[in-house]
Amino acid sequence: MRPSTASTETERPFREAIELTPLGAGRFGAELGTLFTVGPKAHGGLLMVLLARAGLARVDAERPGATPDPVAVAADYLRAPDPGPVELDTEVLKLGRTVSVVAVRMRQDGRLVLAATVTAGRLPDDGVRWSDLPEMPAEPTADAIDPREQGVAIGIANACELRYDAPTFAFARGEQGPPLLRGWARPRGEPTDVLFALLGGDIMAPTVFNLGGRIGWAPTVQLTALLRERPAPGWLRIEARTKAVAGDWFDEDVTVVDAAGRLVCQARQLALSPLDA
Repeated sequence: MRPSTASTETERPFREAIELTPLGAGRFGAELGTLFTVGPKAHGGLLMVLLARAGLARVDAERPGATPDPVAVAADYLRAPDPGPVELDTEVLKLGRTVSVVAVRMRQDGRLVLAATVTAGRLPDDGVRWSDLPEMPAEPTADAIDPREQGVAIGIANACELRYDAPTFAFARGEQGPPLLRGWARPRGEPTDVLFALLGGDIMAPTVFNLGGRIGWAPTVQLTALLRERPAPGWLRIEARTKAVAGDWFDEDVTVVDAAGRLVCQARQLALSPLDA
């Protein structure tokens, strides 16, 4: 399996990057390419998607034709994997009619790098009774910023279409502001789907960059994502905000809304700040 290095809109870099190869006995192989990266390391949101895909594939293997959706994914980031091959092994913890739960572990060169539980079920089709969502335009505004033009997150910005809301993109202007970022994202060359919505829960630059000081890698320690509906085609609207920065630690809450104005993903993570404590 070749690494995913495509960057044109006529190709499908996201789909290629999340391909799995069945290895038997609940095991899968994957190739971490060089496009979905943060510096030299694999992108944390993409790793989350691979964990989810392995869990869903295991449920589908145990119950053929079930075609489950990801409902929740909770992952511990134990080590940061490099581009290259990884292996995912799965263990069914519960196989149910409504909810199934699978433990997934990712290894690289024999070392455990991520451990997760994937909760699978069926996302609702009957609409939303109530929601409280950020107010954002459905598509990038005229002044929205392409991070490739700012030298920010080049890998992920080439792997998909990503735009930042200019007023909240303070750090790129050399300014400070609240730890809040808004933006839009969609895959290149393919429709927006629930797996890309999951990626949307960890696609923005770290919100703490807006607080000033050193800008660098902010490794995720724990990330939990809830999938709420299958997204409509088009841009995803994304808001990421931090409630507290204490010592080396910060939190980040991300809300992902689809082109139809529906909540499709909620993510919360605990990460290590690159800022001076």
